[in-house]
Amino acid sequence: MTSVASRAAAGGQSQPESRNWTARLRARLGRTVPPGQLLPDRQPAYVNSWIYVFGALTLAALLTVLASGVVLTLGGAAWWHTSSVGHFVNSLHLWSVELFFAFMVIHLWGKFFMAAWRGRRALTWMTGVVAFLGSIGTAFTGYLSQSNFDAQWIGGQAKDGLNSVGIGAWFNVLNPGQMLLWHVALLPGLLGILVVAHVVLVRRHGVVPPLDAESPTAVKPDESDEEGVR
Repeated sequence: MTSVASRAAAGGQSQPESRNWTARLRARLGRTVPPGQLLPDRQPAYVNSWIYVFGALTLAALLTVLASGVVLTLGGAAWWHTSSVGHFVNSLHLWSVELFFAFMVIHLWGKFFMAAWRGRRALTWMTGVVAFLGSIGTAFTGYLSQSNFDAQWIGGQAKDGLNSVGIGAWFNVLNPGQMLLWHVALLPGLLGILVVAHVVLVRRHGVVPPLDAESPTAVKPDESDEEGVR
């Protein structure tokens, strides 16, 4: 009680920055995403457009991919080939991946033509592009885990392609065990980090306005003149 009273009596006196890691982390998160921006309940009027929908659809498809992938891992490496439930979950996983890429490509091209790197959003744009490239590698390792002749052909073509650019020693695409672990652990983890960083940056800087939209912080000439008179 004494310590509480003494802190209350201190009032507005400035306190030194705490060395507690939780306080530093809380302060850092507060500077990264301003209060009210992490889960906003209102958006500008221009967000009511179809081009802004595909980012959310891409994220929803990715969550479906991850959820169905987790279910596929429960029964082992190839149980979906002999189980009706496995066939369904595998199909759900495949088609959610197809939708994920379709939505993501539309989202990418839409933001490209909107110049989405405007307004200090260059890092937001770069994390999205790198996530797109990483998802391609994740998808190809998924094709290699089909355990059939199609996967064998894809593995042979990938081996030749990687060897042609001089990085074949780093990736043994003919090893299905290695590629399966890359597909279910390494690449999804990296992709998840990139997606989280991308979403946090979007929440920090806000969605990019259209090229012809007026900046909400812009001051009209007559308003600036009135303020100057005052």
